[in-house]
Amino acid sequence: MSSLDSVPQKILTAGIVVAHFDGHRYRLLAVRTFSVWDFPKAPVADGEDPLQSAARAIQESTELSELEFSWGDAFRETLAFEDGSVTRYYLAESKTAEVTLRTPHGDGAEEDFEYRWVTAEEAEDLLPPRLALVLEWALNRLASGAR
Repeated sequence: MSSLDSVPQKILTAGIVVAHFDGHRYRLLAVRTFSVWDFPKAPVADGEDPLQSAARAIQESTELSELEFSWGDAFRETLAFEDGSVTRYYLAESKTAEVTLRTPHGDGAEEDFEYRWVTAEEAEDLLPPRLALVLEWALNRLASGAR
């Protein structure tokens, strides 16, 4: 067995850090699935472009469809988990804060899902530590106005 055989294959998920300017500051869209807060994301299907996968996931889960990718296709990835899974996040702006969160059907399913538009400080408190690099990256891009 070569050393390459022991390296886990990268399992890619793609998501978007959605920012909305509320007139005073940017707020970020955070979603909760059961007890875990994150940015909206979905697994990338074989042969699918990660950015297209992320945009599809946003539209399917929140009905946000008119996102502006003013920062281009730049992305930041999380550190890999032991199984090789990585999430790649892009940054986009939504002109609207109106979200329709789609949840799986079933008894009490709505209670397991939630969304919030959060400030940078709230995001730091709410999101898990594994997203710290992604959050810092997104906030730096928003603060610099780099588009």
